[in-house]
Amino acid sequence: VDFPGGAAVVAKHLRKAGAEVLFSTVVGNDALKDFVLKDLEAAGIRCGLVIDPTRPTTHKNAFITNGYRMLKVDKLDNRPISEKALAQLKSALAGHSAEAVVFSDFRHGIFNRVTIPQLAAAVPPGVARVADSQVANRWGNILEFQNFDLVTPNEREARFALGDQDSTVRPLALELYKKSGCKTLILKLGERGIITYRAPNPEVRSFFTVGSFADRVVDPVGAGDALLAYATLSLIATKSNVIASILGSLSAAVACEHDGNNPVSPEDVLKKLNALEKRARFE
Repeated sequence: VDFPGGAAVVAKHLRKAGAEVLFSTVVGNDALKDFVLKDLEAAGIRCGLVIDPTRPTTHKNAFITNGYRMLKVDKLDNRPISEKALAQLKSALAGHSAEAVVFSDFRHGIFNRVTIPQLAAAVPPGVARVADSQVANRWGNILEFQNFDLVTPNEREARFALGDQDSTVRPLALELYKKSGCKTLILKLGERGIITYRAPNPEVRSFFTVGSFADRVVDPVGAGDALLAYATLSLIATKSNVIASILGSLSAAVACEHDGNNPVSPEDVLKKLNALEKRARFE
């Protein structure tokens, strides 16, 4: 089964949630570029692809037998993108009006310690900046995204960024919050839920936790993408990091309860919320 992955999945979550989405990335001049373009346009996503004929469109293949991933074969180019491609991305950022820009970092050439400050600076004033950076077969560092409105790392990514294998979660999250300079940090903890840090306020605590809402985990892959999308839109719409954390967690739970990394619909999130409300006991 072929499907666009990576940042394209985040874009499809955002679109499914009702947002108008412009998706930009760097692709090769090949058949996979056409496949990505066709799929995203069918989902109602506008595409501003930067085409670089010197590199292939990132292509990842997994061979699965009886539910087990037996082999992974990738065709990609992890070199930093060219100055020309970087200039095109910066122009796209500066030239389009938006309420938020989401940087989804898989470390395959676009994002590095040189390009991130330039891309972040190209975002127009008043536009929310959101980032998520992967630590998998490539090492992204969420601390390179400084002074963003929202960052959503998982525990492994946080520990990698801070070089800290030993601290408990709360001081770990606080240290990452301080060093990143972000306005809101949502630290993803898998089956333990999330911990959110926000600006200190005399009336409320600077942090809070939200447990996982998943009832039956089928496939956790991609839950973070759903959380990133719904937390971003909720934060833009309500200005509340509490609502953003809860709706982000609900969308992640919905994603976990279905096989495959498919876009989460608002109807499914509402259904999950209603089911939780029926089970809740208020005193």
